[in-house]
Amino acid sequence: MIRAGASAQERFLEFFAATIRNPNTRAAYFRAVCRFFKWADERHLELEEIRPVHVAAYVEMFGNEEQEDGSKFSPPTIKQHLAGIKMLFDYLVTGQIVPFNPAAAVRGPRYSTKRGKTPVLTAEEAKELINSIDVSNVIGLRDRALIGLMLYSFSRVSAVVGMRVTDVFMQGKRTWIRLAEKGGKNHEVPVHHIAEEYLDAYLEAAGFQKSPNSPLWRTTRGRSQQLTAKGMSRVDAYCMIRRRAAKAGIDAAVCNHTFRATGITVFLENGGAIETAAQIAAHESPRTTKLYDRRADKIALEEIERIKL
Repeated sequence: MIRAGASAQERFLEFFAATIRNPNTRAAYFRAVCRFFKWADERHLELEEIRPVHVAAYVEMFGNEEQEDGSKFSPPTIKQHLAGIKMLFDYLVTGQIVPFNPAAAVRGPRYSTKRGKTPVLTAEEAKELINSIDVSNVIGLRDRALIGLMLYSFSRVSAVVGMRVTDVFMQGKRTWIRLAEKGGKNHEVPVHHIAEEYLDAYLEAAGFQKSPNSPLWRTTRGRSQQLTAKGMSRVDAYCMIRRRAAKAGIDAAVCNHTFRATGITVFLENGGAIETAAQIAAHESPRTTKLYDRRADKIALEEIERIKL
């Protein structure tokens, strides 16, 4: 890209700075295109020399490459890399840097799934985890409220950790939360009465009333029980969740998304409609919500136990 000239470099940077608002997507696409251009540079390909056969060869190589643990990249990862390359070349074409998109005709691996891979807890396990948290200090109150909010509102961890104090507000006699979802959309959800109790206890202990525009979920200072002014990240939330799960004796590979999937599954088990779950979770389609529905797991386990020898 450097050898392609100043115009190409400027267009390259504009693509990431101006067209992709989601920071996670931006980071993923940046890694993908940098990896591709490194591959092309190793083969002495100039930008204008790249053809569909080169992109197809790269995708084939990438799909067969082994990672450090010996596994290969999954089809969704390969398709994401290809999507980043396609979008960048589209932007270069509209900027008249290259005459055509060499990745346009290249197809990624076929992939479809009807079941997500996110680990899901039972209602009893989720309750056990929450009840195991020591809430005699503000850190415990924070962790309980954060987990509870993801569980009872089906919220994405990125939207939750991005909340400000002012994103918890009263509407009538009920507490509501405001979440910044993908695409810059604000999603407002009423808070379940149990999550409301958790939030109220945390807010009272933290004393955020005088700083409504500050981060709602804050990091801690070293091993102290004091909150900093810095907001938590997804990684901070993940480390906290793993620590809390281990302390509760839960062996499942719990992650940030576990509580979104667990909340949806429990909601559906109790007679909730998939369309309503999609609305609460801010999914564009109930088909996406269905990936979080693990009710069939219990049925499969009960049936498999019928094999008695």
